Amino acid sequence: MQQFEETVTTIHSNGLSIEDHTQDGVRVLTVRGEIDDDVCPQLSAALHVEPGAQRPRIVVDLSGVTFMDSSGINTFVIAYHAVHTAGGWLRIAAPSPAVDRVLNLVGLDTLIGCHPNLERALTA
Repeated sequence: MQQFEETVTTIHSNGLSIEDHTQDGVRVLTVRGEIDDDVCPQLSAALHVEPGAQRPRIVVDLSGVTFMDSSGINTFVIAYHAVHTAGGWLRIAAPSPAVDRVLNLVGLDTLIGCHPNLERALTA
């Protein structure tokens, strides 16, 4: 049974929406819209790992993302390294076909675990 523990925040900026909540002890970011250079600062802030964080676990649900360019890829790589350095993990859930193609083309899916849906990302 999925349990939502806490809704932290929702960010709306330049056509991007990011909902940040905790589910079963995992931070879940639900992103909707287009990820490009204009919105990467907001995405980066949402993915931020506090200094001294121990084993952060983050799933980013991209089912509502219709486009992502190289700035989005860079944002995810930076976030992956921050989370990995803190002993945690970062996973991507339910990328749309267009976003999944980008993840595959650049090989990001080999660095960050990509899962077909949120439930699989949470339990992998």
